[in-house]
Amino acid sequence: MSSLLHVQNQEFQSHFPLRPFRISHDLAGDPRLTLPAILELVGKLPGDRIEYNSGKVGISQDPSTTPLVDLTPDEVIARIETAGAWMVLKRIEVEPAYRDLLEDALTSVAKARGHKSVSDAGFSDIQGFLFVSSPNSTTPFHLDGEDNFFVQIHGDKQFNVYDNEDRAILSEDLIEHSLTRHRNMTFDPAFENRGMHNSLKPGEGLFVPYLWPHYVQTKESYSISLAITWKSRAVKRRNSLYLANSLLRRRGFPQAAPGMHRVWDETKILAVQMGALAVEPLRKSEWLRKSIRALVLGKRANYYYRNGKAAGTAKAEAS
Repeated sequence: MSSLLHVQNQEFQSHFPLRPFRISHDLAGDPRLTLPAILELVGKLPGDRIEYNSGKVGISQDPSTTPLVDLTPDEVIARIETAGAWMVLKRIEVEPAYRDLLEDALTSVAKARGHKSVSDAGFSDIQGFLFVSSPNSTTPFHLDGEDNFFVQIHGDKQFNVYDNEDRAILSEDLIEHSLTRHRNMTFDPAFENRGMHNSLKPGEGLFVPYLWPHYVQTKESYSISLAITWKSRAVKRRNSLYLANSLLRRRGFPQAAPGMHRVWDETKILAVQMGALAVEPLRKSEWLRKSIRALVLGKRANYYYRNGKAAGTAKAEAS
C-alpha cells in the first residue's frame, strides 16, 4: 500500500503529536472525495451527520445568530460555487469505503512511527469529517476534541492555528465550554500575530493537535477538505473529565481545573466512561442521539436542526 500521508520529515519527528506541522498527501485525486461522490454520500447519512449554514459568518460568530441558507443538502452540493454555504459531513467512516480511506491514511502515520497498524499506534475512535464550502467562506474560531490530519482536496484554503497553551488565548474554562456546549469561540484580532498561518492548496495539509484553536477561510474557488481524526486513550480520558466537570458545574457544583484533584478526577472519568458504555447501544438511533445530546449537553446541542430544511434536514424537528 502506498503512503497516502507524507509525514517523514523532521517536523513530524519533533512535533508529533503535540505541535502542528505541514504535510503533503496523495488524496486530492481520490474519486471518493469528488462532488458526485459527496452528493451520493449526503443521501446515505442521517440528518444529524450533516451540518451546514451560510459561509458568510464572522471569525467570532455567535452561534445563536449564524445565518442559514434556504437549500437542501443536495442543493448545497449542486450549487456549491454560488450557494454561499459551508457544510460538514460528520462521521463519514460509517460508510465502509470512507472507513477504508481513513484507516489507509492513518496507517501511513502509524508506520512512520514504527508501528504495524493504527491500533498498535494507539489511534482509536477514527472518524472523518468532510468539508464542502463555497468561495470566500469562513469556519469560525474553535477547537476540536481530537487529533487531526487536515488535508486539502480542492480549492485553496487559509488555515490559521493557535497555541493551546497560550492562556492569553485559551483558558481551561473556554476549553470546557467549547467541548461541551458550542465549539465557536471569540477571536481577538490581537491574537493574529501569535498564530501559525497556513495557505493550503490541493495535495497539502496540516496536523492539528488536540485542543489547538483555529479558524479557516476559503479563497476564490469552492473547497473540499477532509479532517482525518482519532483519539488516544489520554485524549478520551481528558474529554470525559471536561464533560463531567461541565455537567456538575451546570448543576451548581463548582469544579477545579483538571489535574488539581487527581483522585476526584479519576472518579469523574470513570463515571462518564461507564455512562457512555451504557448509552452506546442507543446511539444507533438518530432520534435517541438527539435526545441524549439534549439531556447531557442541553437543548442547544442540537443547533444544526434549526428551521428544518435550512439547518440540514427537512424531516427534523426544530430544537
